[in-house]
Amino acid sequence: MASFLLRQQAYRAQAVNHGAGMQQKPDILDHISTGVIALDAQLRLTAINSAAEVLLEASATRVMGAHASLLVLQAEELLETLKHARSTRATLARRGMLLTTHGGQEVQIDLIVTAIQGEQADSLVLELIPVDRLQRISREESMLHAQETTRAVIRGLAHEIKNPLGGVRGAAQLLAKELPNEELAEYTRIIIREADRLRDLVDRLLGPNQRLAIEPVNIHEIIEHVRNLIAAEVNNAATIKRDYDPSLPQLPVDRAQLIQAVLNIMRNALQAASSPEACTILLRTRSQRQFTIGGHRHRLVCRVDIIDNGPGIPAEIQQAIFVPMVTGRPDGTGLGLSIAQSIVNRHGGLLECASEPGNTRFTLYLPMEQSHAETR
Repeated sequence: MASFLLRQQAYRAQAVNHGAGMQQKPDILDHISTGVIALDAQLRLTAINSAAEVLLEASATRVMGAHASLLVLQAEELLETLKHARSTRATLARRGMLLTTHGGQEVQIDLIVTAIQGEQADSLVLELIPVDRLQRISREESMLHAQETTRAVIRGLAHEIKNPLGGVRGAAQLLAKELPNEELAEYTRIIIREADRLRDLVDRLLGPNQRLAIEPVNIHEIIEHVRNLIAAEVNNAATIKRDYDPSLPQLPVDRAQLIQAVLNIMRNALQAASSPEACTILLRTRSQRQFTIGGHRHRLVCRVDIIDNGPGIPAEIQQAIFVPMVTGRPDGTGLGLSIAQSIVNRHGGLLECASEPGNTRFTLYLPMEQSHAETR
């Protein structure tokens, strides 16, 4: 506990010094996952780190020097807390404060305001901790553990199925050579074809198993390739909108496999629609700072949202949507999303889904460094 308090005091001091213009490493605050903001005595912003920018959907260039009341919409509760901390020169904590960003997004935070007495004037340091962050990390870890358990079970089942299947196929081939009647040989050919079909199904259940061919790739090149494929499949009947961040750098990914993952998700959206003409898909890319995936905190990740206006995923299967053979369509195989998730996970990334009628969003998070990608 003592080390935690010392660390808190250290970066509070860093925020004040950074805002006061002292010679500090300019991006040291960007390595902190907690949102940190420094205000002067007039409640004007003097410093903001990347985590706070992401949380409040506000860029440092836009809000630097702005009054605290302009950081969010309906800032009355925030201002009251800041003024109270300034007047009492105390450290205040507000649990579960609800803020609305200028983008219309509601975020619930725990707010800690610390008053710092300076030589010339007092200042405030704000710590913004998203309430749902720890919940999301815990949910993600549980999901990844469940996925790994499922894959282990499938690998075991695949081994038990493929071994006797090979024996059945071999016996059918030998039997075909001994049968004098061509009509009877047709039955052995059926056995062989069905054995091959079952083997292919087992291979699809296992997902891609070849080594990742990692190379620098523009994510928009991949998305545009898939968009063109989907448009060709439906003769441009579906509406596909784009909202790209052109500043995104190249990502270290396996181009072919990532195309397959995005294609599976977009096909899923198309197949869920009542008709191609009724389907609208939004493709959106953004960068996201200080994001945790599988216990690893990444300074920068690429976020890809694939949003459709379909009927939504039934509530009873939403928690199992990435499990093989789980599908909401009578004619579905339940393998497309499972394969997409496997590909994203092998890249050290994360695939999430949120769905309600008229709005289903699949979100891919891909690290911008290669260190956590599986290359074997």
